[in-house]
Amino acid sequence: MTNIDKKTVSSFGDEWKRFDQEELKVSEHKYLFDKYFHIFPWDSLPKNAIGFDMGCGSGRWALSVAPKISKLTCIDPSFEALSVAKQNLAHIKNTSFIHAGVSDKPLPSNSQDFGYSLGVLHHVPNTASALKDCVDMLKPGAPFLLYLYYKFDNRPIWYVIIWRITDIIRRVISIMPPSLKSFVTNTIATVVYLPLARIALVAEKLGIKVDNWLLSSYRKTSFYTMRTDSRDRFGTPLEKRFTRSEIRLLMLEAGLDDIHFSNDFPFWCAVGKKH
Repeated sequence: MTNIDKKTVSSFGDEWKRFDQEELKVSEHKYLFDKYFHIFPWDSLPKNAIGFDMGCGSGRWALSVAPKISKLTCIDPSFEALSVAKQNLAHIKNTSFIHAGVSDKPLPSNSQDFGYSLGVLHHVPNTASALKDCVDMLKPGAPFLLYLYYKFDNRPIWYVIIWRITDIIRRVISIMPPSLKSFVTNTIATVVYLPLARIALVAEKLGIKVDNWLLSSYRKTSFYTMRTDSRDRFGTPLEKRFTRSEIRLLMLEAGLDDIHFSNDFPFWCAVGKKH
């Protein structure tokens, strides 16, 4: 496999074994799915559309995508993650699975009617190359949905300072043994994510605007999601971040145009179409 970080792949394999998303309620899954996919142009897809999920992880997004189309190919470099996805999607017969990295040409060029990669390409060594490899698999005019971690370019400077502190913490936690890493990230979810999210929820009900509050985006999610994302955020060895303008440039250089960004959290989520 090329253009992958083996330690990061191993970390995600462990994460999805621990958080296979089976505990996630249907209502919350829909809430989270809509957060990412509300800008996706479903109506533009042809009849019997085929597409791919790059870095499918546990298959949580594929659960909602596959019923809408003819065939979905789930691709992941982690054998453990792919095993979880196969189990979660066993009842959905129009899914197939490929154990491969993003740059291993898992599907033919110009063969797919759509694709998406959410929270994946900022965890590979060469994000620009990985995005080009995804676009290469698309047919001309096909849409691609992308989510990359943002560089807090729409946040105040104090937000950036806090992130820099937490990033130092991430670098320490991410090299811990899996069991210790899981214990530490669960603790962070308990003592940081949960109280701040619930305080934001109460404040919002009192009529206070909380969009810029730390971790306020978790105010309507379960503790299970907080634990999952804490493990994702602090347990992953390789992480990169991009501004909105940098993501637009990456997409343009990869061969996408007609680019639209979501203005809601999570940042930044964008969709474009292949030239």
